[in-house]
Amino acid sequence: MTHATAQVTEATTPSKPLRISLWAVQGFMAVLFTGTGLWKLLTPIPELAAMIPWAGQVPAAFLHATGLIDLCGGLGILLPSLTRIRPGLAVLAALGCAALQVAAVVFHLSRGEAANTPFNVLLVALAIFVAWGRRAKAPIPPR
Repeated sequence: MTHATAQVTEATTPSKPLRISLWAVQGFMAVLFTGTGLWKLLTPIPELAAMIPWAGQVPAAFLHATGLIDLCGGLGILLPSLTRIRPGLAVLAALGCAALQVAAVVFHLSRGEAANTPFNVLLVALAIFVAWGRRAKAPIPPR
């Protein structure tokens, strides 16, 4: 192997810490979004409203739509990478999760609930990290 070939190989191979970080964040986000989606879809609205007041103040269809979007995002951010079937979909799911969380920040700010937004901002950053990592730095090759 020539010196130039070694440089290209090293430059294109993602570091082990980056790959581990991406898998860890994808796993965390999958559990969080899938769990939240199932929680919103399967828990009766009065019980949800006791824990998160806005759930009882929006139409049921809105609440269930956010649950379905959470569920799809959670599955989409991890399963395509794990199965290596259309792994590029994980990038799109990550971007969708980021967009959902930006919408959540806007929603909470419009209701005067700024204190509820820091976790949403963190999720935006994590989703963008996954999208960037799986698109540009450590893409998963398809089968």
